[in-house]
Amino acid sequence: MATTIKVNGQSHTVDVDDDTPLLWVLRDVLGMTGTKFGCGMALCGACTVHVDGQAVRSCITTIDTVGTSEITTIEAVGRTPAGQAIQKAWVDLEVPQCGYCQSGQIMSAAALLASTPKPTDGDIDNAMSGNICRCGTYTRIRDGIKQAAVASGRQGG
Repeated sequence: MATTIKVNGQSHTVDVDDDTPLLWVLRDVLGMTGTKFGCGMALCGACTVHVDGQAVRSCITTIDTVGTSEITTIEAVGRTPAGQAIQKAWVDLEVPQCGYCQSGQIMSAAALLASTPKPTDGDIDNAMSGNICRCGTYTRIRDGIKQAAVASGRQGG
């Protein structure tokens, strides 16, 4: 069934079943492979994208639930102030090790900073709790979020 979705500021008409996960529409239909498949059960966070600014797991978000929402993927998160700050911090601190989970980590972190510009350790723990890093870069991830928050504060938001 033909459905129109808005991804990274552009409308796309896709011909998929209503129950097709957003992850597969992004990767297989639209060719946006930055969003990763990890577990398929919303347990690891590798597939995290933003739907109307909220971090969601695209592996369990069906295309029929998206409607007219604005979807942002890792390919465009750097266009937002929070996404830009997070990406810069990730590079500055060399956060990734293997990198597989990092698009999901960045998307969760950017959503956190967009809603909570000065997150506490508890805020970071809550926002990032659904993102798994098999390499164990959690300390660098936390440091990256803190650096991005400080940098965003200096930039006025």
